[in-house]
Amino acid sequence: MSEGVEWALHCCLNLTWVESGEAMTAVQLAAFYELPAAYLNKQLQALSRAQILTSTPGPRGGFRLARPPEQITLLDVVTAIEGPGEVFRCEQVLRKGPAGREDVDYRKACLISQSMRQAELAWRRELAGQTLADIKGRVERQAPGTPHATRTWFARRR
Repeated sequence: MSEGVEWALHCCLNLTWVESGEAMTAVQLAAFYELPAAYLNKQLQALSRAQILTSTPGPRGGFRLARPPEQITLLDVVTAIEGPGEVFRCEQVLRKGPAGREDVDYRKACLISQSMRQAELAWRRELAGQTLADIKGRVERQAPGTPHATRTWFARRR
C-alpha cells in the first residue's frame, strides 16, 4: 500500500475539523504534515474522482469533504488511492513447479491463494465497517484538543 493512502486518510480526517463550507488547498493540507504538495494533490484529485472530496477552483477554492464523514469508509479512501484490484495476485507459480499442471487453475486450487484471498476479504470488511466519523470520534476522545488545534493551525495559514 502506498504512502498516499496514509496521507489521504489524514487529510480527510483533518477536513472533518475545518469550519463548515471552508475549503483547504493542497498546499495547506500538505504543509500540515510537511508533505510534497504536488504529490499530495494527485491523491486529493483521486479522492475527488471517487466523490470523497469536492474540488473548487479559485482564490477561495480548495478541497472539502463531498459527503458527511459517516458516509466515507476507510475502504472508500483506500480504493480511491490504490484502485479496486486485489492486494494479493496469484501468479500461479505452482504451475511451474515439478508437480505443476497446465489444466489446473491454481488461483482457485492453491491453499496459499485461498488463504490470502480470505485474509483480504476480512481486511476489506474491516475497512468497510469503519468510517471517518468513527476515527474522528476516537481521536476526539483520545485527544480532545485536536479539532481546535487543527482549525487554529489552518486559520493561521490563510
